[in-house]
Amino acid sequence: MIRITKGKVYDPINGINGKELDIWVDGGKIVQVGDAPDLVAERIIDAEGCIVMPGGIDIHSHIAGGKVNLGRKLRPEDHRKDVVPRTETTRSGVGHSIPSTFVTGYRYAQMGYTMVMEAAMPPLTAKHTHEELHDIPIIDKGSYTLMGNNHFILKFIEKGEIEKVKSFISWLLKTTKGYTIKIVNPCGVESWKWGKNVENIDQQAADYAVTPRQLISILSQIADELGLPHSIHLHCNNIGVPGNYETTVESMKATGTNRVHVTHAQFNSYGGKGWADIHSKAREVVEYVNEHPNVTFDAGQIVFGDTTTMTADGPWQYRLYLLSGNKWVNADVEMETSAGIVPYTFRKKSLVNAVQWAIGLELMLLAEDPWRAFMTTDHPNGGPFTFYPQIIKLLMSRAAREEMIAQLPRRALERISLPQITREYSLYEIAIITRAAPSKLLGLHQKGHLGVGADADIAIYRENPDVEKVFSSVQYLLKDGEVVVENGIVLKSTSGRILYVDPGEEGDIEEYIREEFEKFYTVTLDGYGVPENYLERGECVSCG
Repeated sequence: MIRITKGKVYDPINGINGKELDIWVDGGKIVQVGDAPDLVAERIIDAEGCIVMPGGIDIHSHIAGGKVNLGRKLRPEDHRKDVVPRTETTRSGVGHSIPSTFVTGYRYAQMGYTMVMEAAMPPLTAKHTHEELHDIPIIDKGSYTLMGNNHFILKFIEKGEIEKVKSFISWLLKTTKGYTIKIVNPCGVESWKWGKNVENIDQQAADYAVTPRQLISILSQIADELGLPHSIHLHCNNIGVPGNYETTVESMKATGTNRVHVTHAQFNSYGGKGWADIHSKAREVVEYVNEHPNVTFDAGQIVFGDTTTMTADGPWQYRLYLLSGNKWVNADVEMETSAGIVPYTFRKKSLVNAVQWAIGLELMLLAEDPWRAFMTTDHPNGGPFTFYPQIIKLLMSRAAREEMIAQLPRRALERISLPQITREYSLYEIAIITRAAPSKLLGLHQKGHLGVGADADIAIYRENPDVEKVFSSVQYLLKDGEVVVENGIVLKSTSGRILYVDPGEEGDIEEYIREEFEKFYTVTLDGYGVPENYLERGECVSCG
């Protein structure tokens, strides 16, 4: 039994805003909140002068799988450190953009995070992705299965066989041990197999009579019908292209009233006809979100400095390669998806980068409902996740934003609205966007809060006038009721769980795909999936 006492508790799901409360932990769960005269603690953690929150949850990060490993191979110059010494505490921004599996787990834990979702898992490489996820210590994990350019989905939609689409999606989630439907540049990546792309959501794929609008509409409806705990996770068409905010708004409209999560929205909130007149359209994107409760988004905030961009959006990565002149890797994943990796440096003196930086903050600050806006960097695309403490400071402090704005090109100020935004996030709102809201978005009832029965994933931060220092390193982190980090130092490398879903509505879909699968894939259908006993600490999250 552990008793955490005298800390200021921030637990938005239970409406607790900085109140001093005792938290009692036993058997990996929270068993009591407040006074408990009949309970006896074997260990007492004195949290006086500390902030107590649930463990952080990152809903969108690229931490495992073939694409991440390609990035590691492409960028040996990025590998400055292979381990985090036990004597070293993490600092905001320290380290490379594609850390190893162990460093990934350690650094997230040192910042107070206990769960991270891998944002794009190709079905063909699901086994490899799960092997890497298992290798990441401490934190719980899950993966979104890529489906937006899958041959069978496009084929069934083209034929109007929507029930087969639904059965195939259910089967694919079960087979890959995925968590929800990930859509990346719908129909555009399929067209990329022929060296093409789509420019709007009503343009058909190169080899199928299917449009992005149809695909988004149908898959968002199926996600709701299957009762998936998380909505479709949508990477919109025309990412990174000036004027793309119109595509983003139309993509949200395509879902009707079905749930949709728009990911790394900063990269899809641009106005202008080209790079010369690029400007922020964050306000227009957020206005739609504010008016439609079925829509959520994460920011994809950029941070200035060197990073490695990687995405299943092959055509965009080719475009970025041409724009930057940097080295580039492209990978096609047979009948399913693609990937591209390009090193990139975001620079304060770059007009385009300055506008991008401002847009991410504008999105978060203009969102009226913090339960539907999420802080991410689209790690490592906008920058390493180790910069989260810096982003929290920018959200909480207008003065910190003004200090950064003063370093931007003057021309950028005419293209953004950030200087006029006065809003400052509170600690309570930070607890919402990094803990409570992600748990609700993912349908995880035992995470993201500190109520009785919740998983004892608890972050304790030492108070400091510098918010960036507060969130850079935990005083204590409890994972499943065990103290795994103390004074910013990792004490114990535990094994986190891997969460997945099984909608259970696949029917006899294998009969309809076997012949083509065996003809075109380099693996057999029977050897394609992730076996039930493959995950040592797998946990199936219920649908419906």
